[in-house]
Amino acid sequence: GLFPRKMVDPTLAEMGKNLNEAMKMLEDNQRKVEEENEKKYARKDIPGPLQGSGQDMVSILQLVQNLMHGEEEEETSQAYRLQNVGEQGHMALLGHSLAAYISVLDRERLRKLTTRILSDTTLWLCRLFRYENGSAYYHEDDREGLLKICRLVIHTRYEDYTVEGFNVLYTKQPVIYISSAARTGLGQALCNQLGLPLSCMCRVPCNTMFGSQHQMDVALLDRLIKDDVESGKLPLLLVANAGTPGAGHTDKLGRLKELCEQYNMWLHVEGVNLATLALGYVSSSVLAATKCDSMTLTLGSWLGLPAVPAVTLYRHEDPSLSLAAGLTSSQPVEKLRALPLWLSLQYLGHDGIVERIKHASQLSQRLLENLKNLDFIKTSVEDELSSPVVVFKFFREYSNRDQTSHAAQASTIQHPLICNERHIYDTFNQWLGEQLAQLVPASGVDVVELEDEGTCVRFSPLMTSAVLGTEIQDVDQLVDCLKMKIPVLTSTLQLREEFEQEVRRTVGLLYIEDLSWPGLGVVRYNYHSDGKNDDKQEKELEKINTELLKKLNDLESDLTFSLGPEFGGQKNCVYIGMVTEDLDVSELVETIAATGREIEENSRLLENMTEVVRKGIQEAQLQLQKANEERLLEEGVLRQIPVVGSVLNWFSPFQASPKGRTFNLTAGSLESTESTYVSKAQGTGTTPPPTPASSLAKQRLPGQKPFKRSLRSSDAFSETSSVSHCDDMEKMEQRPPILSPSQEQGPLETEKPEEQKEVAQATKAGTEDIRSDKSPRDCTKVEEQESQR
Repeated sequence: GLFPRKMVDPTLAEMGKNLNEAMKMLEDNQRKVEEENEKKYARKDIPGPLQGSGQDMVSILQLVQNLMHGEEEEETSQAYRLQNVGEQGHMALLGHSLAAYISVLDRERLRKLTTRILSDTTLWLCRLFRYENGSAYYHEDDREGLLKICRLVIHTRYEDYTVEGFNVLYTKQPVIYISSAARTGLGQALCNQLGLPLSCMCRVPCNTMFGSQHQMDVALLDRLIKDDVESGKLPLLLVANAGTPGAGHTDKLGRLKELCEQYNMWLHVEGVNLATLALGYVSSSVLAATKCDSMTLTLGSWLGLPAVPAVTLYRHEDPSLSLAAGLTSSQPVEKLRALPLWLSLQYLGHDGIVERIKHASQLSQRLLENLKNLDFIKTSVEDELSSPVVVFKFFREYSNRDQTSHAAQASTIQHPLICNERHIYDTFNQWLGEQLAQLVPASGVDVVELEDEGTCVRFSPLMTSAVLGTEIQDVDQLVDCLKMKIPVLTSTLQLREEFEQEVRRTVGLLYIEDLSWPGLGVVRYNYHSDGKNDDKQEKELEKINTELLKKLNDLESDLTFSLGPEFGGQKNCVYIGMVTEDLDVSELVETIAATGREIEENSRLLENMTEVVRKGIQEAQLQLQKANEERLLEEGVLRQIPVVGSVLNWFSPFQASPKGRTFNLTAGSLESTESTYVSKAQGTGTTPPPTPASSLAKQRLPGQKPFKRSLRSSDAFSETSSVSHCDDMEKMEQRPPILSPSQEQGPLETEKPEEQKEVAQATKAGTEDIRSDKSPRDCTKVEEQESQR
């Protein structure tokens, strides 16, 4: 075996071995009897897996494995999480099996064992997290501890509660105070479970004027409590945070404790920063938590232990009230809840526990130091020395001249532009968070909505790193990915406005405003209707825009064109994703418009074709009839009689040129085949109308992708200058030839003068036909004339 025999309870050591033997015996002895019985009493309604004499162990475990990983072994994030359970995780899982096994001991031994496990674990946790003389309650749902604490405080503050129940609460309504930065639904869950009306819950706003925006406003809380006392209510309990669920901020715990003592209230603290109490150095703001009345610790996520309970440490004198509130139990099996922790804490040891928490804090510091050097990234961290949560967002600061006007607007009513801007930033940050989580899954970053900052990206390694096995290189990779994404975000944000203006001034395109689309924008090719009913028009519109999307994706540019989000998107639109700064917006818009026109004209052509072909066939029949009549007149009736005609033709052959007809599809007309017989080659007939192409079609160098341009100088790139269509054309004439990335490395001067001349001529040839000194309005006319031509 794995262990020295004397150390292990023989039952425990033999358990695995005996299982197989027992199974074999059962199978041999009972199968015959059961098979005979089964023939007599075969029940039709018993589900498949239960039929017969049971499944064997291997196939049951195989079934469990299939359910866990899916039939096909996909590389899912869930599988990734399972791989990192590690040795200490196996200890925690063993605890669950052991607890079940221990529970069959005789009563007295069970009582001694559970008491020992409980007292050990409680003592260790109180020492580790600097919480003197505490009791512990172990619970699966991390809100359960706070719920039982509320019951305890109600029992303590209302003497007759055990007998009178809700009557005593009715005469003097209790009040529970919760920070507005607390996790959503916490207050409601407490009220529901305690059977209290929602009016017993008081949300305390956070500071907005000074200090952290996620810390409870202590002065305001003081006023709220005073008001409640005056109106005959009973302030019962305050829930404070050492690490808010969103941004990881810590309330002013010292001041809150003083306030609670003043009003004889209970102070409960929860939050991820409580983990740092186990470290050698603890910031004073978190250290204050050790003086509170109770606190909830979630060791499972901090230490990467699967299926270990959360722990609420509390201080209270009266054991009978703790029993009444459900914080202690007389059931030995309940006390066994601590067993997985008892095993895991011993396995990790003090160094292992501290190491894990320290590692998470170092990951946060590493990320924070890197983020400080990045432009357009705004961090919101309250205590930079030791905050284990990093929250950041993409944000472009306004230039100084804009700032005053923005401040003025913000001070009055929320300006619609500001609202739109915030909405766009939320959208972009949502996209950024999802991209980073996808590119660096081991980082465990997620997206979080904060009241003041809006949508942000959160890195909270204490909650994820132990489970995901996050390392320093994952943080560095995260920063590298972020550096890659920032230019894309800034370019897209800048070009959105130019794109909107271009689309709005282009005939045939409709700009669709969608603030929740992370990308350049949304456009619809607008179908020129000719009095058709709406339903048919809608179908036509759908057909054209679907075809447009397909054609744009076939161009193999670096852009992504799509139908938009799966839910909530507009119908019949082309959604354009994120872009880089070398995008030529006017060329893109022009190409979309031209491609749309081409598709529309082609669909018109098809529609008209059926009509044209039908008329053409009728005309052909008439012409054939005519030709037959003419032949009769020319050749005479005799030549039409079979025998006579052939004799006559032999004596006197009749010279007549064959009269063929050809049907020209593009022109929709019947033409003579005379020219074909004369020239012995099939002529092209009338040339079909040229397909409208973009008037901005450029001479591309080999390997160059569509919609790219040589980058403008930085001053021309500000949001204020949006270059008009014609200015852009003129600029294109003066621009140096565009190089593909592979050609960009060497300077232009190194090329031979002849090559330079050729390239210049090619560029010139491409732009010759669109030179124009006209105003933007005239440009549109030129386009219209071209398309009519």
